[in-house]
Amino acid sequence: MTLAELLERLPIAGLDGLAFPRRLLGAFRRKSITFCTGTTDETTIVYWFQSRTFTIDLRLPDGAATPVPERQGWVGDTLWDDATRQLSWNIGRNYQPCNQWPEPASLRFIGNSVLEFAPSGAYVEDWRQQPSRGTLLGLRLVSMLNETSGQRFPMAGGLILAGEYAAYAQSRLPALDDALQGAVSLEQARAEGIVTDREIESYEVSIATDGAAITHSTRPDRLGQAVAAGDFRLGPDGIITLSKIIDGRSYRLHFVLDLHLPDFIFDHQTTSTLEAQAWMAREKGHLARHAVIAR
Repeated sequence: MTLAELLERLPIAGLDGLAFPRRLLGAFRRKSITFCTGTTDETTIVYWFQSRTFTIDLRLPDGAATPVPERQGWVGDTLWDDATRQLSWNIGRNYQPCNQWPEPASLRFIGNSVLEFAPSGAYVEDWRQQPSRGTLLGLRLVSMLNETSGQRFPMAGGLILAGEYAAYAQSRLPALDDALQGAVSLEQARAEGIVTDREIESYEVSIATDGAAITHSTRPDRLGQAVAAGDFRLGPDGIITLSKIIDGRSYRLHFVLDLHLPDFIFDHQTTSTLEAQAWMAREKGHLARHAVIAR
Protein backbone atom coordinates (compact mmCIF):
# COMPACT_ATOMS: atom_id res chain seq x y z
CA MET A 1 0.00 0.00 0.00
CA THR A 2 1.06 3.63 -0.42
CA LEU A 3 1.90 5.92 2.48
CA ALA A 4 -1.48 7.64 2.09
CA GLU A 5 -3.24 4.27 2.32
CA LEU A 6 -1.14 3.33 5.35
CA LEU A 7 -2.18 6.53 7.14
CA GLU A 8 -5.83 5.58 6.68
CA ARG A 9 -5.25 2.23 8.39
CA LEU A 10 -2.91 3.23 11.21
CA PRO A 11 -4.39 3.50 14.71
CA ILE A 12 -4.21 6.72 16.67
CA ALA A 13 -1.04 6.91 18.77
CA GLY A 14 -1.26 9.96 21.01
CA LEU A 15 0.93 11.95 23.35
CA ASP A 16 0.80 9.66 26.40
CA GLY A 17 4.19 9.72 28.04
CA LEU A 18 5.37 12.83 26.19
CA ALA A 19 8.36 13.94 28.24
CA PHE A 20 8.94 17.43 26.84
CA PRO A 21 6.79 20.51 26.07
CA ARG A 22 4.15 19.84 23.42
CA ARG A 23 5.19 22.85 21.34
CA LEU A 24 8.44 21.06 20.39
CA LEU A 25 6.54 18.57 18.22
CA GLY A 26 6.67 19.24 14.49
CA ALA A 27 9.11 20.46 11.85
CA PHE A 28 11.47 23.35 12.52
CA ARG A 29 13.74 25.29 10.17
CA ARG A 30 16.73 27.02 11.70
CA LYS A 31 16.39 30.70 10.90
CA SER A 32 19.77 31.59 12.37
CA ILE A 33 22.59 30.63 14.71
CA THR A 34 24.46 33.38 16.54
CA PHE A 35 27.81 32.63 18.14
CA CYS A 36 29.50 34.19 21.14
CA THR A 37 32.04 35.68 18.71
CA GLY A 38 29.36 38.01 17.35
CA THR A 39 28.95 36.19 14.01
CA THR A 40 25.62 34.87 12.72
CA ASP A 41 24.84 32.21 10.11
CA GLU A 42 21.50 32.58 8.30
CA THR A 43 22.51 30.53 5.23
CA THR A 44 23.15 26.92 6.25
CA ILE A 45 20.12 24.67 5.57
CA VAL A 46 19.11 23.09 8.88
CA TYR A 47 15.91 21.22 9.77
CA TRP A 48 14.82 19.57 13.01
CA PHE A 49 11.85 17.17 13.02
CA GLN A 50 10.45 16.02 16.34
CA SER A 51 8.29 12.97 17.07
CA ARG A 52 7.22 11.75 20.51
CA THR A 53 10.48 9.94 21.33
CA PHE A 54 12.93 10.63 18.52
CA THR A 55 14.43 13.40 16.39
CA ILE A 56 15.60 13.64 12.76
CA ASP A 57 18.14 16.37 11.98
CA LEU A 58 19.67 17.59 8.68
CA ARG A 59 22.42 20.22 8.18
CA LEU A 60 23.82 21.26 4.78
CA PRO A 61 26.15 24.32 4.75
CA ASP A 62 26.01 24.63 0.94
CA GLY A 63 22.77 22.84 0.13
CA ALA A 64 23.07 20.22 -2.61
CA ALA A 65 26.62 21.43 -3.32
CA THR A 66 27.84 20.49 0.17
CA PRO A 67 30.79 18.09 -0.23
CA VAL A 68 30.07 14.50 0.79
CA PRO A 69 32.27 14.52 3.95
CA GLU A 70 30.80 17.82 5.20
CA ARG A 71 27.12 16.87 5.30
CA GLN A 72 25.45 16.29 8.65
CA GLY A 73 22.37 14.27 9.50
CA TRP A 74 21.23 11.98 12.27
CA VAL A 75 18.38 10.29 14.08
CA GLY A 76 18.42 10.00 17.85
CA ASP A 77 16.43 9.35 21.00
CA THR A 78 15.04 12.55 22.49
CA LEU A 79 15.82 13.00 26.19
CA TRP A 80 14.26 15.61 28.50
CA ASP A 81 15.66 16.61 31.91
CA ASP A 82 12.75 18.12 33.79
CA ALA A 83 14.97 19.42 36.60
CA THR A 84 17.16 21.52 34.29
CA ARG A 85 14.50 21.96 31.56
CA GLN A 86 17.05 20.83 28.99
CA LEU A 87 16.66 18.71 25.86
CA SER A 88 19.40 16.35 24.67
CA TRP A 89 19.78 13.50 22.20
CA ASN A 90 21.21 9.99 22.35
CA ILE A 91 22.64 9.43 18.86
CA GLY A 92 23.79 5.87 18.25
CA ARG A 93 24.42 6.07 14.49
CA ASN A 94 25.22 9.32 12.70
CA TYR A 95 26.08 10.47 9.16
CA GLN A 96 29.32 11.75 10.71
CA PRO A 97 31.51 9.36 12.74
CA CYS A 98 30.97 11.48 15.87
CA ASN A 99 28.38 13.78 17.43
CA GLN A 100 29.32 17.31 16.36
CA TRP A 101 26.67 18.97 18.56
CA PRO A 102 27.22 17.45 22.04
CA GLU A 103 25.65 20.19 24.20
CA PRO A 104 22.12 19.86 25.55
CA ALA A 105 19.57 22.53 24.67
CA SER A 106 18.24 25.13 27.09
CA LEU A 107 15.03 26.35 25.48
CA ARG A 108 12.90 29.51 25.48
CA PHE A 109 9.71 30.02 23.51
CA ILE A 110 8.37 33.18 21.86
CA GLY A 111 5.65 33.19 19.19
CA ASN A 112 6.48 30.57 16.55
CA SER A 113 10.14 30.57 17.58
CA VAL A 114 12.05 28.10 19.74
CA LEU A 115 15.29 29.64 20.98
CA GLU A 116 17.95 27.05 21.80
CA PHE A 117 20.75 28.26 24.07
CA ALA A 118 23.97 26.28 24.44
CA PRO A 119 24.65 26.02 28.20
CA SER A 120 28.31 26.86 27.52
CA GLY A 121 27.31 30.20 25.99
CA ALA A 122 28.80 29.22 22.61
CA TYR A 123 25.70 29.90 20.54
CA VAL A 124 21.95 30.42 20.34
CA GLU A 125 19.83 28.92 17.55
CA ASP A 126 16.51 30.40 16.40
CA TRP A 127 14.17 27.64 15.21
CA ARG A 128 10.84 28.35 13.44
CA GLN A 129 7.89 25.98 13.41
CA GLN A 130 6.94 25.28 9.78
CA PRO A 131 3.55 23.50 9.58
CA SER A 132 0.31 24.94 10.96
CA ARG A 133 -2.07 21.98 10.93
CA GLY A 134 -2.19 18.44 9.59
CA THR A 135 -0.96 14.90 10.15
CA LEU A 136 1.67 14.30 12.82
CA LEU A 137 3.29 10.89 12.32
CA GLY A 138 6.38 9.23 13.70
CA LEU A 139 7.58 5.83 12.47
CA ARG A 140 10.83 4.58 13.99
CA LEU A 141 13.04 2.35 11.81
CA VAL A 142 14.42 -0.54 13.86
CA SER A 143 15.68 -3.20 11.45
CA MET A 144 16.01 -4.30 7.83
CA LEU A 145 15.64 -7.76 6.30
CA ASN A 146 17.57 -8.93 3.23
CA GLU A 147 14.78 -10.81 1.47
CA THR A 148 17.24 -12.95 -0.51
CA SER A 149 19.56 -14.11 2.28
CA GLY A 150 17.10 -13.81 5.16
CA GLN A 151 19.66 -11.82 7.17
CA ARG A 152 18.25 -9.13 9.45
CA PHE A 153 20.24 -6.00 10.36
CA PRO A 154 19.60 -3.49 13.17
CA MET A 155 19.00 -0.06 11.63
CA ALA A 156 18.56 3.51 12.82
CA GLY A 157 16.18 5.90 11.14
CA GLY A 158 12.56 6.80 10.78
CA LEU A 159 9.86 8.78 9.05
CA ILE A 160 8.28 11.91 10.53
CA LEU A 161 5.35 13.72 8.90
CA ALA A 162 4.36 17.16 10.16
CA GLY A 163 1.63 18.68 8.04
CA GLU A 164 3.05 19.15 4.54
CA TYR A 165 6.61 18.57 5.81
CA ALA A 166 8.32 15.18 5.93
CA ALA A 167 11.67 13.77 7.02
CA TYR A 168 13.12 10.33 6.31
CA ALA A 169 16.31 8.89 7.83
CA GLN A 170 18.02 5.56 7.13
CA SER A 171 21.40 4.59 8.54
CA ARG A 172 24.18 2.73 6.78
CA LEU A 173 24.47 -1.03 7.06
CA PRO A 174 26.06 -1.91 10.43
CA ALA A 175 29.27 -3.20 8.80
CA LEU A 176 29.95 0.27 7.35
CA ASP A 177 29.28 1.97 10.68
CA ASP A 178 31.61 -0.52 12.36
CA ALA A 179 34.32 0.32 9.82
CA LEU A 180 33.97 4.02 10.68
CA GLN A 181 34.38 3.46 14.42
CA GLY A 182 37.39 5.41 15.62
CA ALA A 183 37.69 7.52 12.47
CA VAL A 184 38.60 11.12 13.25
CA SER A 185 36.59 12.39 10.28
CA LEU A 186 34.93 11.23 7.08
CA GLU A 187 37.70 12.95 5.11
CA GLN A 188 40.28 10.79 6.88
CA ALA A 189 38.21 7.61 6.45
CA ARG A 190 37.83 8.31 2.74
CA ALA A 191 41.52 9.15 2.28
CA GLU A 192 42.53 5.91 4.01
CA GLY A 193 40.20 3.85 1.82
CA ILE A 194 37.95 2.81 4.71
CA VAL A 195 34.81 4.00 2.89
CA THR A 196 33.89 5.39 -0.51
CA ASP A 197 31.74 8.44 -1.18
CA ARG A 198 28.86 6.17 -2.15
CA GLU A 199 29.16 4.27 1.13
CA ILE A 200 29.25 7.53 3.11
CA GLU A 201 26.13 8.74 1.31
CA SER A 202 24.27 5.53 2.12
CA TYR A 203 23.34 7.23 5.39
CA GLU A 204 20.30 9.13 4.15
CA VAL A 205 18.50 12.05 5.73
CA SER A 206 15.98 13.59 3.32
CA ILE A 207 13.51 16.44 3.84
CA ALA A 208 10.37 17.31 1.87
CA THR A 209 9.04 20.82 2.43
CA ASP A 210 6.30 20.90 -0.21
CA GLY A 211 4.33 17.71 0.27
CA ALA A 212 6.11 14.55 -0.83
CA ALA A 213 9.05 15.48 -3.12
CA ILE A 214 12.49 15.67 -1.50
CA THR A 215 13.87 19.22 -1.40
CA HIS A 216 17.03 18.70 0.75
CA SER A 217 19.06 15.56 1.37
CA THR A 218 22.41 14.07 2.31
CA ARG A 219 21.89 12.24 -1.01
CA PRO A 220 21.48 14.80 -3.83
CA ASP A 221 20.47 12.01 -6.23
CA ARG A 222 17.24 11.73 -4.22
CA LEU A 223 16.17 15.34 -4.85
CA GLY A 224 12.73 15.52 -6.46
CA GLN A 225 11.88 11.92 -5.60
CA ALA A 226 9.14 10.84 -3.20
CA VAL A 227 10.33 10.97 0.38
CA ALA A 228 8.67 7.66 1.32
CA ALA A 229 7.83 5.69 -1.79
CA GLY A 230 7.38 1.93 -1.84
CA ASP A 231 5.06 -0.83 -0.71
CA PHE A 232 4.02 -0.39 2.94
CA ARG A 233 2.42 -3.20 4.90
CA LEU A 234 0.78 -3.16 8.32
CA GLY A 235 1.11 -6.47 10.14
CA PRO A 236 -1.33 -7.89 12.70
CA ASP A 237 1.33 -7.30 15.36
CA GLY A 238 1.40 -3.58 14.53
CA ILE A 239 4.80 -3.75 12.82
CA ILE A 240 4.98 -1.58 9.69
CA THR A 241 7.20 -2.73 6.84
CA LEU A 242 8.41 -1.06 3.65
CA SER A 243 9.90 -2.83 0.63
CA LYS A 244 12.93 -1.15 -0.96
CA ILE A 245 15.57 -2.01 -3.55
CA ILE A 246 19.05 -1.11 -2.28
CA ASP A 247 22.06 -1.70 -4.56
CA GLY A 248 19.96 -4.07 -6.64
CA ARG A 249 18.88 -6.19 -3.67
CA SER A 250 15.40 -6.50 -2.17
CA TYR A 251 15.06 -5.42 1.45
CA ARG A 252 12.16 -5.03 3.85
CA LEU A 253 12.46 -2.26 6.43
CA HIS A 254 10.70 -2.69 9.77
CA PHE A 255 9.20 0.28 11.66
CA VAL A 256 7.36 0.73 14.94
CA LEU A 257 4.66 3.36 15.45
CA ASP A 258 5.82 6.20 17.70
CA LEU A 259 3.11 8.78 17.10
CA HIS A 260 0.06 9.23 14.86
CA LEU A 261 -2.37 12.13 15.13
CA PRO A 262 -4.27 12.68 11.85
CA ASP A 263 -5.25 16.29 12.66
CA PHE A 264 -2.74 18.09 14.84
CA ILE A 265 -2.56 21.85 15.42
CA PHE A 266 1.07 22.96 15.73
CA ASP A 267 1.92 25.70 18.21
CA HIS A 268 2.74 29.12 16.77
CA GLN A 269 2.01 31.49 19.64
CA THR A 270 3.00 31.97 23.26
CA THR A 271 1.24 33.73 26.12
CA SER A 272 2.12 37.10 27.62
CA THR A 273 0.88 39.27 30.47
CA LEU A 274 -2.25 41.40 30.15
CA GLU A 275 -0.04 44.47 30.50
CA ALA A 276 2.07 43.36 27.55
CA GLN A 277 -1.02 42.70 25.44
CA ALA A 278 -2.37 46.17 26.24
CA TRP A 279 0.98 47.74 25.32
CA MET A 280 1.06 45.87 21.99
CA ALA A 281 -2.49 46.94 21.17
CA ARG A 282 -1.72 50.54 22.10
CA GLU A 283 1.47 50.68 20.08
CA LYS A 284 0.45 48.44 17.17
CA GLY A 285 0.70 51.30 14.69
CA HIS A 286 4.43 51.30 15.30
CA LEU A 287 5.06 47.70 16.39
CA ALA A 288 3.03 45.90 13.72
CA ARG A 289 3.80 48.13 10.77
CA HIS A 290 6.36 45.75 9.27
CA ALA A 291 5.73 42.65 11.40
CA VAL A 292 5.08 39.42 9.48
CA ILE A 293 5.11 35.72 10.32
CA ALA A 294 8.69 34.60 9.66
CA ARG A 295 9.41 30.95 8.99
